[in-house]
Amino acid sequence: MQEKKQFRKNFIWNTIGTTLNAFTSLFYMIIITRINGINETGIFAIAYATACIMYMIGIYAGRIFQVTENDNNISNKDYILNRVISCSIAFLLGCCFVIIKGYVIYKIIIFLILGFYKVIEAFSDVLYGVLQKNDLLEKVGKSYFLKSVLCILSFLVIDLFTKNVLISCTSLVIVYILVTFFYDYRHAKKYIDKKEEIHKDNILKIFKSGFFTFAISLLGVYITNAQKYSIDNYLSDDLQAIFGYIIMPATVMGLLAQLIIHPYINKIFDFFKKKEFRNIKKILYKIILTIFLIGILCSIVGFYIGTPILGIMYSIDLSSYSFALLIILIGATLYTMANIITPILVTMRCTLIQFIIYILISIFELVLSNILVLNIGFNGAIYAYLITMVLYFIVFYITAIIIINNKIKKEEI
Repeated sequence: MQEKKQFRKNFIWNTIGTTLNAFTSLFYMIIITRINGINETGIFAIAYATACIMYMIGIYAGRIFQVTENDNNISNKDYILNRVISCSIAFLLGCCFVIIKGYVIYKIIIFLILGFYKVIEAFSDVLYGVLQKNDLLEKVGKSYFLKSVLCILSFLVIDLFTKNVLISCTSLVIVYILVTFFYDYRHAKKYIDKKEEIHKDNILKIFKSGFFTFAISLLGVYITNAQKYSIDNYLSDDLQAIFGYIIMPATVMGLLAQLIIHPYINKIFDFFKKKEFRNIKKILYKIILTIFLIGILCSIVGFYIGTPILGIMYSIDLSSYSFALLIILIGATLYTMANIITPILVTMRCTLIQFIIYILISIFELVLSNILVLNIGFNGAIYAYLITMVLYFIVFYITAIIIINNKIKKEEI
């Protein structure tokens, strides 16, 4: 009874917090568009996309790997120090990226401020891992909720008064530092044994054993943002902003994957340890079907009323982009169904095959996006997104079913 009650609390608060956190960038873009203009929004959109990649480098193997790790010799302190190192590397790489791209100083500062904001978020994720491992996902959801509300309010108020995106973005960094220290760490430290020792070998072990999981996550973020970099290379900041507007609803689909899968991670891990692979397969089918039905509904609704709603939100005419939005939503549905498979395979430690798939798809998308955007323009980015997501889902679905079926057969022999 207590277990069911805690699962319900975890699910509800994780849903609330994760939902609001996923929508923060939407609110930032609305605020910037209305107060600072569409060109500023375009710069913010590509900077935020890059910051998300820095985030994935920062979390490295990520919370799912941390929560499902079998090695009891690796302590919480080992994970925390490992995260400090990976976050430092992430920010350093972000600095290198903006220098190589040769952006103007204003754009560089925006990139680095948002990058630092997401790097702090990446560090707090290791504290979330400590809480989730102790079945306190509700605390994670409450943290997301608190950070999101404070960030949106501070960003809005400061931008209204200063009309300065740089100062507004800096407020996000301050909020995250304060909440991470006074809320996340305060709750997580109760489960961190003071007597635990830090072992350098374990730090390296996390980097080594989590490499494929990290690479998969990083390439997964690139796959969702590749078109933005093609637009950044060949098109203008205002078109970057418009692409950001119409791809924003796809974030809802990505959010759906997180909402559904996170509460089931511990359960999937238990099934894996007990070698109950048929139950894993049932969960996979159930989640994919749910996302498919929701995706169809979202695509239909999005086609008919999506652009008018987005137009009202951003105070800009997007009526000519209804078909583009439909394509994005279909692609996002396929991406979300495929994205559900990744954490399940990570839990089962099937990472090498995923790494190979991600590498091949990323190379394919890099070439395809640049060719289509260069030759077709804005619509090229839309078509490249859909084609990539179709391939992404088909390959991952077939791979997952083959792996799970083989494990079932081995258990039945």
